Amino acid sequence: MNTRKLTSAILLPELEFSASRSSGPGGQNVNKVNSRITLRFNIPGSTILTDDEKAVLLTKLASRLTDAGELMVHAQDKRSQLQNKEATLQKLDEILAKALQKKKVRKATKPSKTAVQKRITGKKRQSEKKQWRQKSE
Repeated sequence: MNTRKLTSAILLPELEFSASRSSGPGGQNVNKVNSRITLRFNIPGSTILTDDEKAVLLTKLASRLTDAGELMVHAQDKRSQLQNKEATLQKLDEILAKALQKKKVRKATKPSKTAVQKRITGKKRQSEKKQWRQKSE
């Protein structure tokens, strides 16, 4: 898999935006203006993504996808459509970066000889301490 950084700017031609009424801030304006933005990205139908990237996204983002394999991102925190559109793009960038991040390989390690020796010495010392505390009958 190549190591290109996937961003919303690269995917912009394949992104679909729609506006709807928001429950966010705006006072009386809320009931009249469609300021909530929904971003839709069809992962299986993407021509920009490689097959490897599609497979990774489909598995890692399975709980966030629709039945058709579309990723939906919503934003309604701001009062303007433009700000909410930027917020959805930023959320998409974060989601993609997290999903495509490679997991760090764990290397098995052993404790050093001195660490093992220290642990055993400490245990012996604790054992002796408890031996002295016992009642002698």
